[in-house]
Amino acid sequence: MNSDSQQQKGLILMRLMMLTVMMSSMSALMFNVVLPQISEEFHLTLAQVSWLSSAYTLIYAFGTVTYGKLADRFQLKSLLTFGLTLFAAGSLIGLVSQTFLFALLGRCLQSAGAAAIPAIALIIPVRYFSPEKRGSAISMSAVGLALGSALAPVISALIVSFANWRWLFLPSLLMLLLLPLYRKYLEHEVKEAARKFDWLGGILLAASITLLLLGVTNLTWWYLVFGLAALILFILRIHATEEAFIQPQLFRNKQYTIGLTLAFLIAGIGISLYLLTPILLSEVYHLGSNWIGFAMVPAAAASAILGRKGGKLADLKGNSYLISVASGSLITCFALLSIFTGISPLWISFILIFGNVGQSFFQIAMSNSISRSLPKDQIGVGMGLFSMISFISQGIAAGVYGSAAAHGSSVNWNPLHVDPNSYLFSNIYLVLAAMHVGILLFYRLQFRTRNSSVSI
Repeated sequence: MNSDSQQQKGLILMRLMMLTVMMSSMSALMFNVVLPQISEEFHLTLAQVSWLSSAYTLIYAFGTVTYGKLADRFQLKSLLTFGLTLFAAGSLIGLVSQTFLFALLGRCLQSAGAAAIPAIALIIPVRYFSPEKRGSAISMSAVGLALGSALAPVISALIVSFANWRWLFLPSLLMLLLLPLYRKYLEHEVKEAARKFDWLGGILLAASITLLLLGVTNLTWWYLVFGLAALILFILRIHATEEAFIQPQLFRNKQYTIGLTLAFLIAGIGISLYLLTPILLSEVYHLGSNWIGFAMVPAAAASAILGRKGGKLADLKGNSYLISVASGSLITCFALLSIFTGISPLWISFILIFGNVGQSFFQIAMSNSISRSLPKDQIGVGMGLFSMISFISQGIAAGVYGSAAAHGSSVNWNPLHVDPNSYLFSNIYLVLAAMHVGILLFYRLQFRTRNSSVSI
C-alpha cells in the first residue's frame, strides 16, 4: 500500500481515536464527583468507595504496557476489539449493578478494556505516519484527552442532576459504535511467529506497580517494602529469561531512558493542575463542586483548541522547539499561581490555561520524541511502558499532593504572595515552577543539537 493511502487511513483512524480517547477520559473522571453519593448509598467510607477510582488507575497503569507488549505480537484490530468489548461489558455491569462490589467489578473491567486505548493511540501514529508528520497525528489524541477532561465534570453534573449515578456508565457504551470502523480501517499486519509470553514477568511487574502505588498513596511502609521486593524480582526475571516481558536492552537506549525519566517528572508535575486545583477552589474560595467543574473548563477547552497547533509546531519546527514552548507556558502558569493564589477565582481559571496548554504540548512532544528513539520491533512495548510510567507518576504525585494538602503550611516561601490562607498552594506552585526550570535546563544540556527534529 502506498504511503498516501496509508496516511489517509491513518487520519481516519486518529479521528476515531480522538473520539475514543475523549470518551475514555470522560469515563475515568466522571465518577470522582459522585463518590460521596455512592458512599452514602452503600454506607461505606470515602476511603472504601475511592477504590472505584484507585482500582481503575492501578489496572489502567499496568494494562497499557501489557497491551503495548501484545501489540508487538498480535493485530491491533484484534486487541482494540477485545479492549472495547471488555470496556463495554464493564459499563453494562456497572449500569445494572445493585451492590458496591458489582459497581467495582464494572469499573475494573472498564479499566482493563480502556487500557488498550493509550497504547494503541501512540502506536497508530508510528505505524501509519512518517516521522515528519507524526506530531500532528499524536496531537489528535491530546485533543481528545483535553475534550474529555473538559466535558467530564459538566456531563457528570448534568446526569446526576436528574438520574442515578449508575447512569454515568451509559456514555461509555457509545464506544462500541466505533468498533466496526476500526475493524474496517486498521490494516492486517504481518506478524512474526508467536513467541512465549512471560507471564511471570508480567505478574511481578503488576505486583510491584500495585504495591508501590498503594504504599505511596496510603503512606504504608510495608506496601513499599514488598513493592520494591517485587520490582527487584522483576529486574532479575527479565535478565534471566530470553523472552522477557520487557527486554533489558530497551533500557540501554540512552535517549529512550532519559525520555522516560523526563516523562515521569513532567506527568507528576502536570497532574497537579487537575488534583490541586479542585482542592484550592474548595478550601480557599469555598466553591461548590459544580462551580469548580466550570472553573476548570476554559483551560481544558483551550488545550483542546490549541492541541492540533502543538502537533503542527512539532512537525514544522521540531520537538525541541515545542518542548521549549511547553516549558515556558508551564513555568508561567505555576509562577503566576504562586504569586496570585488568593485573588479572584476567575483569574485562577485564566492562569490555568497556560498550564493545560503547556501540559498538552509536552505530552505531544514527549510522545513524538520517544517514538523516534525506538526500533520498530520495540515500538509496542516501548510506547506502552511510556504510558505506564506516566500513570505511575500521576498516582505517586497524587499521594504526595494529598499529603501536603492535609498538613498545610504557615510559612510563605514566595515574597510576592500575600494571602495567608493560601500559603500552602503558593509554596507548592513555586516548587513546581522551579522544577520545570530545572527540567528545561537539563533538557538543553543533554540534547543541545543543531537538528532539533532528531532530539528527544
